[in-house]
Amino acid sequence: MDRTSSPSPSHRRRAPAVSRWLTIGIGVKRWLVLLLAGITLLGLGLAYLLIDVYRDAPLPGVFYTLTLQFLPRLLRAVLFGGIGLGLVALAVIRLSQSLLAPFARAGSRSVAEAMYQYRQRERGPKIVAIGGGTGLSTFLRGIKAHTSNITAIVTVADDGGSSGRLRRELGVLPPGDFRQCVAALADDEALTTHLFQYRFSTRGSSDDGAGLGGHAFGNLFIAAMANITGSFEKGLAESSQVLAVRGRILPSTVMPLTLVGELQDHTAHALRRVEGESLITHAGASITRLSIKPEDAPAYPDAIRAILDADAVILAPGSLYTSLLPNLLVRGVADAIRAARGVRLYACNVATQIGETSGYSVVDHIRAIERHAGAGLIDAVIANSNDDVSWINTPPGVGEMIRFDSSAPPDPPILGYDVIDADAPWRHDSHKLALAVIHASSEWRRAEHRTAGRRRV
Repeated sequence: MDRTSSPSPSHRRRAPAVSRWLTIGIGVKRWLVLLLAGITLLGLGLAYLLIDVYRDAPLPGVFYTLTLQFLPRLLRAVLFGGIGLGLVALAVIRLSQSLLAPFARAGSRSVAEAMYQYRQRERGPKIVAIGGGTGLSTFLRGIKAHTSNITAIVTVADDGGSSGRLRRELGVLPPGDFRQCVAALADDEALTTHLFQYRFSTRGSSDDGAGLGGHAFGNLFIAAMANITGSFEKGLAESSQVLAVRGRILPSTVMPLTLVGELQDHTAHALRRVEGESLITHAGASITRLSIKPEDAPAYPDAIRAILDADAVILAPGSLYTSLLPNLLVRGVADAIRAARGVRLYACNVATQIGETSGYSVVDHIRAIERHAGAGLIDAVIANSNDDVSWINTPPGVGEMIRFDSSAPPDPPILGYDVIDADAPWRHDSHKLALAVIHASSEWRRAEHRTAGRRRV
């Protein structure tokens, strides 16, 4: 594969809405043919009845003009048939628009275009994305335009903020990362994001943290669904159905996890142990080793099945130690990734994170994954190759840009793509990243087929 190749955007001209109805595979033409056959038979039966009436019943002279008897019979057939076909086509199109309009964005695309895109996504590749936080939801927001066969596998180690409070008070899995994934994959993303990200004001809240102050509405919604359905995973599935989510969102394990970090304290020149996801990043020391409690937490079975059946498994960008690695440490997840039949890609961050990966290169990220989950987990790495940007007003916690190094060791290969957000170059552009994943996956499959062909020869 070409390391510096970038996915080129499609410049194909969009087909007119009428031609979309005739596109192969959207499941419309067969029913149109059946409808036309039914109308033809109905018309034939009605014609026999009218002929019998016309020949035997005394009719006023006006019927001679109405039935165009003054024209040749063949011309009459063509004229009446054309008018009838036009009326049927108009009725079918208007009826379909009325029935299917709710499934198309108002003012943005036609019903035919919406159906075409829906069918295209249905036939898209099976993508499994593993991670948590903003990085995972960013990738999901872009990939849902290419396929509906998406499974997001999300960490359950969050213990801070609203998620941490709900975890302690209600005994549910922390819903924060799941909330972001639901919002990213929802059909009406803009409205769902605004609703789910809404946080209740802390004004007037009690000092002990009780009440709604600081809670995100999406966290409360998922927690309520979990209580109503009897389990977090069922509540998450019901939430996804209510909000028309494309794909599935699964926990890596249904057992709440506590992260344990071994940190190198450079001041004291000693290792210290810190427990809790919210404390590790802000501890002010380098992370040398990460583990989870309980260490034998089993993977959620549906998550394992999704990984094994995927066409592509993506280790999503985001916090390396507190979003991605906790999933890989769950018993069974790393082994399932190694056994997966599809390509296994790691989308490396475009910037380092202060408190987790300060000074890290792309290779350092890869080695950290291998140090915790073992080798042989990644077929290729997607890294940002566009460094022609100016970094201004970076948010707290963001370090420096991770430079693309074409001379890095070839195992696993590092593939360069322009994947940065032009407005915020310290993070991924969701659509660029999705295109990079689709392109890299296709290239990998083509390379596999070529290799298999040489083996057969």
